[in-house]
Amino acid sequence: MKTSFKSSLKLAGALLASATLTLAQTSGYNNNQTAPSPESVRPGSLNYVEGQVSSNGQPIDLHEVGHFALRAGQSLETGNGYAEVLLTPGAFLRIGPNSEFRMTSVGLADTRINLGRGNALLEADQVIPGTHLEVTVGNTSGDLLKKGLYEFSANPQDFRVLDGKLEVVGLTKTRDIGKGDQIALANGDNLKKVSFDLNQAKTDPLYVWSEARSRDEAARNQLVAQNSAGYVPVGAGWFWDPYAGYYGFWPSAYLYSPFGFGFYGGYYPGFYAGYYGGFHGYRGGFLHASAPHFDGVHGNGVGFHGGFGGGGFHAAGGGGGGRR
Repeated sequence: MKTSFKSSLKLAGALLASATLTLAQTSGYNNNQTAPSPESVRPGSLNYVEGQVSSNGQPIDLHEVGHFALRAGQSLETGNGYAEVLLTPGAFLRIGPNSEFRMTSVGLADTRINLGRGNALLEADQVIPGTHLEVTVGNTSGDLLKKGLYEFSANPQDFRVLDGKLEVVGLTKTRDIGKGDQIALANGDNLKKVSFDLNQAKTDPLYVWSEARSRDEAARNQLVAQNSAGYVPVGAGWFWDPYAGYYGFWPSAYLYSPFGFGFYGGYYPGFYAGYYGGFHGYRGGFLHASAPHFDGVHGNGVGFHGGFGGGGFHAAGGGGGGRR
C-alpha cells in the first residue's frame, strides 16, 4: 500500500511537470484577445490587476493578463492597487496596496514566494500531494500543509491561518498552526502561537477583495460546466476564459473554496488522468463530476459531447457558485 501511494505521488509530480495540454481553438475569443500559450501558465502567471501594479519598476495592466508570468527572482509591486497571481493548480496569491513580493522558485512541484512589503492572502482551494508551496517573511517561512486561506504580513511580520494548517519554520524552531492561530515575528524566534479575531480579519480590504475574486472564479467555473464552447484548457487545472480575460480553475474533483464557493471538477485529459485512475475511455472531452465525491470511474457525471469547442454541456446538479 505504501509503495502504491509513493508511486501515486511520483506520478502526480510527473503529470504536473508535463501538463501543457493544447486544445486551443479561437472561435470563442472576442475583444481581439488570443489564447495564451500553454507554457505561460505556471506559478507566477498574472491573473488579475486593479489600480497601480508594476513588476521590477515596469507598469502592468489588465492587458498583460494571459501574457505575463513572473520568473524566479522577479518581483511584483503595488501602489494603490491589487494583484492576483496563480501558483500551483488551485492556489491564488493576492496582494493589497503598497505591497511587494518576489518569486524565488517557480516550479510546479516547488513554489516559493518572499513577501518583502505589505500584505498577501493565499487561497489554496486544493493542495496536490507531492507539491511544496511556501511563503517567506523575513527569516521565517510558512509551508502549506492543507488547503485553506492564509494571511501574511511584512509590516509587522506575522502569519495567520484563517482556514487550513500551516507549518511555520524559523531559524531555530518549527511550529504548526491552524484555523484562528497567529504567529507574530515581533516576539522573536520563539514562534509563540496566539489567537486572533476571525470576524475582524474578514473586514480587512484585502480579504474583501479576495473574496470577490474567489466568487468570480467560481462563477466562471460554473459557466464552463454549463457550456464548454470558447473555453480553452491551457495548463494543469487552469483554463483560459476569453470572456472574462483571465484564467479560470477546474479542479480534479468537485470542491469548495475556503470562502465557501463551489467549483465543479472532473477530468481534463492530460491534467489529472492517470493520477485519478486513468482515462477509462473518456476521449475527446472530460468527465464532469456532479457530486462532491467522484471516483473517476463510477461516480455521477456527464461528459462534453465532442470536447471543448464541440457541442454543449448537459449538466446534472446545481451550479458551482453557491455558498455552503
